[in-house]
Amino acid sequence: MNKNLSLQDQFAPALACFGCGPSNPLGLQIKSYVDGDKVIADFSPQPHHQAYEGMVNGGIIGALLDCHMNWTAAWHLMTKLGLDVPPCTVTASYGVEFEAPTPLDRTLRLVAWVVDSSERRVNVRATLGVDDTATAKGEGTFVSVKPGHPAYHRW
Repeated sequence: MNKNLSLQDQFAPALACFGCGPSNPLGLQIKSYVDGDKVIADFSPQPHHQAYEGMVNGGIIGALLDCHMNWTAAWHLMTKLGLDVPPCTVTASYGVEFEAPTPLDRTLRLVAWVVDSSERRVNVRATLGVDDTATAKGEGTFVSVKPGHPAYHRW
């Protein structure tokens, strides 16, 4: 694994996902990096991500957390199962708790970690915030998909 490349750029450079696809010029283009047992991403919101004056839209926050947690799950399964590439994982469920308004003019930090897992299912928690203060928290369950699923081999 190349630690200088994001998980997305290393394993899915042609992915068109709105949240994390490197090939989607209109997407959020999340870049997730492994840091010990956590996965970290920084994101700089743009004016078109605004909900109201100076604050990030909740749907954008949800997309950031969802995609970042999904990549955390995929990386975890790849490592746990000794694979060379991450299995294709999809969101089974996720939720977001908003702790405080998220400022639009600051770099946001996402931090995700695995809570528990099986061979196909991973539960992940994450925070999103600025200056070590969480403005939102996420929790989700992600599953690897089998042949026949539309997401199978998307990366």
